[in-house]
Amino acid sequence: MDIAALITWVITTLGGFYMLGTWVARGGARGGSHLPVPVIFGHFALAAIGLVVWIVYLFADKDALAWTAFILLVPVALLGFVMLARWLPVHRARATAPADAEQTAPAERHFPVAVVGAHGLFAVVTVVLVLLSALGIGDR
Repeated sequence: MDIAALITWVITTLGGFYMLGTWVARGGARGGSHLPVPVIFGHFALAAIGLVVWIVYLFADKDALAWTAFILLVPVALLGFVMLARWLPVHRARATAPADAEQTAPAERHFPVAVVGAHGLFAVVTVVLVLLSALGIGDR
């Protein structure tokens, strides 16, 4: 279960890096976004710290580290839901926007739906696997 959580966490991270790169490249950090910069970077930082804690847990096998990683994932998930709620109207507006509006579109409009969906799905699976591991279910 521990290694499965690591794998899903890394896959989630790859999708997150892709979206973060797209967001920065499209001017999101310069104000061209409906997603607040502190929310984006808070989500990223807490997720990265949690992943490092999880990797240390895999080597040290200390229950406190598993719980720390899970506790870090709670605000990561909440910030993710905030971003999803703010992204959905931007995505929906894409269908009705004129073609020349792409130049002034918010940065997050360029996120592929498949990447957003996969990132969210793998994130949920990661949270569940980390919780189950912290609870000792599926121990090595």
